[in-house]
Amino acid sequence: MRRFETTLILDPDLPEDGRAPVLERIGQIISQQGGLLVEEDHWGARRLAYPIKKKPRGYYVRFDYCGLGPLVDELERFGRIDDRVMKYMTLKLTDAADVEQIQAEMAARAEAAAAAEAAETAAQDGADSEAAADSAPAEPAAAPAADGQTPTDANADKE
Repeated sequence: MRRFETTLILDPDLPEDGRAPVLERIGQIISQQGGLLVEEDHWGARRLAYPIKKKPRGYYVRFDYCGLGPLVDELERFGRIDDRVMKYMTLKLTDAADVEQIQAEMAARAEAAAAAEAAETAAQDGADSEAAADSAPAEPAAAPAADGQTPTDANADKE
């Protein structure tokens, strides 16, 4: 298998629920053609160097995947016929991609992300309990004695 990267520029006027079907369809095409989606990177809406279809902005999404030539052909065919895709560009990253090694790297990244999220959650929980302790009322001040002195002042006089 080869490793490819396809960048799509979608219509920026599409709402989030309008972009989701396009991105899901790309994922389906990759899996139907026997490919492996390594990464889907949303760059967001950005200003274009020149207007495309009379629009000065576009929503960028980058797909990193492994597959063969027919997969790339199908993705580019989809980009040509779908009006929501303003432009697309595919680059071949490597001729021979080791799919098992890439899957192992993906699993390691997922584990690292889960560990980081767990640590962040634990830190957040610790900060919440610390904030709760800070907001707890302090011990009440000692009540003044009958003669107007606090108990510590009264004890100091006795010594």
